[in-house]
Amino acid sequence: MWISFFKVRLFCCLLAVLMVVVLVINVTQVEYLDHETVSATFIDSSGQFVFSQATGISRNPFCGYELQTLSSQERVEEDSLLAALQWQVPDVGLVPFVKSTSPSSSYFVILNSEAFFEVGSQLEVLVHVQDFQRKPKKYGGDYLQARIHSPRLQAGAVGRVVDYQNGFYKVFFTLLWPGKVKVSISLVHPSEGIRVLQHLQEERPDRVYFKSLFRSGRISETTECNVCLPGSLPLCNFTDLYTGEPWFCFKPKKLPCSSRINHFKGGYLKGLLSASESAFFQSGVNIKMPINSSGPDWVIVIPSRTKETYNLEVSQGSGTFPSGYYYKDQWRPRKFKMRQFNDPDNITECLQRKIVYLFGDSTIRQWFEYLTAFVPDLVEFDLGSPKNVGPFLAVDQKHNILLKYRCHGPPIRFTTVFSSELHYVANELNGIVGGKNTVVAIAVWSHFSTFPWEVYIRRLRNIRRAVVQLLDRSPQTIVVIRTANAQELGPEVSLFNSDWYTFQLDSILRRMFSGVGVYLVDAWEMTLAHYLPHKLHPDEVIVKNQLDMFLSFVCPLET
Repeated sequence: MWISFFKVRLFCCLLAVLMVVVLVINVTQVEYLDHETVSATFIDSSGQFVFSQATGISRNPFCGYELQTLSSQERVEEDSLLAALQWQVPDVGLVPFVKSTSPSSSYFVILNSEAFFEVGSQLEVLVHVQDFQRKPKKYGGDYLQARIHSPRLQAGAVGRVVDYQNGFYKVFFTLLWPGKVKVSISLVHPSEGIRVLQHLQEERPDRVYFKSLFRSGRISETTECNVCLPGSLPLCNFTDLYTGEPWFCFKPKKLPCSSRINHFKGGYLKGLLSASESAFFQSGVNIKMPINSSGPDWVIVIPSRTKETYNLEVSQGSGTFPSGYYYKDQWRPRKFKMRQFNDPDNITECLQRKIVYLFGDSTIRQWFEYLTAFVPDLVEFDLGSPKNVGPFLAVDQKHNILLKYRCHGPPIRFTTVFSSELHYVANELNGIVGGKNTVVAIAVWSHFSTFPWEVYIRRLRNIRRAVVQLLDRSPQTIVVIRTANAQELGPEVSLFNSDWYTFQLDSILRRMFSGVGVYLVDAWEMTLAHYLPHKLHPDEVIVKNQLDMFLSFVCPLET
């Protein structure tokens, strides 16, 4: 009897062990299959595109972003970012031009108009938008820009706009200097134009196209490239193996994918809008046009009885608004005392024994150009790079300063970039040792305005990961992010680089780098608050203020 009972127990134990083994094998096989599915979204050994069975959640039907696999944390963050970017434009159907927002018919009024205000007081302005028939609008969604300024003092600051979704907007200003302060409100785009921009951003990310030259011996071919290329033609897959950033070109008919020589901007698509849609994008009519006041457009501000204090704050982009203001053409951040580097020797002293890396688009290339022009001892070393493309290198041997600039990886609308120079910022950051004598500045935004937001989110996610790793291994490294800036707009530029697109990109950047341990140079407010016309590449006085702020992070005032 005991023998039989022992045999039963032994059989049960063996059966249980067998079941565990089978379960482990099945789980391993499932994980293996899942790994294979994800891996199939990258390139094979020949460089050809591999159609996969990846099953990522669809974010946007373009650019393969329905194939991306996100962690639960990344998914939550992306959902939060996309939700925050929802611009409230009601679906009112096709609106005729005469019923769209008219800046000349609209007006604003100062609500809390008083005999005088103190520095630090809040100023509230109500904006009422009307159509070209001077009838009140019943819905919102217009994109407004607002600032206060004192021309004689060369002072200015931006305001915060609140849309009440009924044709009324309220703008809040903080009065930051004494004197006569004037209010200016501009309509950048009517809500009807914003709907068009939304449609283009979602449905036509290919409206800027790129090309690459392939060459082998005497044979050469040029094909189109982009983040995604719909259709059934064979593709060369140049997706980055380390970051997973997607990039494709149509495969040449006679040459292999490995024969790619360069990358360049192909051009801009024409005929994107119908005649009725084009009416919402008219210079001198409804693009960056002023909205007039129905009463006084200025107030008198007297000095405050309390003294403003300055405290250094990292990643202040998510904190105080506005982040700063101009006074006598000098930018004054509200959270710390910014130094003025008016003499080349001051910059040399600050950067002595340092390596400075500048990564990104042409707006941070301006920093390289300013520094090499302003500091005599910082001599550019000719690398034979294409003009305005780079990479660029400058050296001050006497003071042991090394300054480098490199553009970010595609998409980038430069003339010609050699394929060997198409480096992603995240990969460059991973190759930096870091330390107290290492300074990194990054500006990545302008070339992403035509793509779905997911494209930009993914790029920043990779850069942020590399920044966090750099700061983990070398906490004394200084990392500075230059934000986006406003620019001049016309009917065509609005379809590709509208300030509305830029505003969304800038919002994503600030949210994603909040709390990371980087410093922000608020180029967005620096351009909006200044009296000079908006430009993609701001004038020298604005660039100088940006660099004064950058250098103040590197060499802060001793307190």
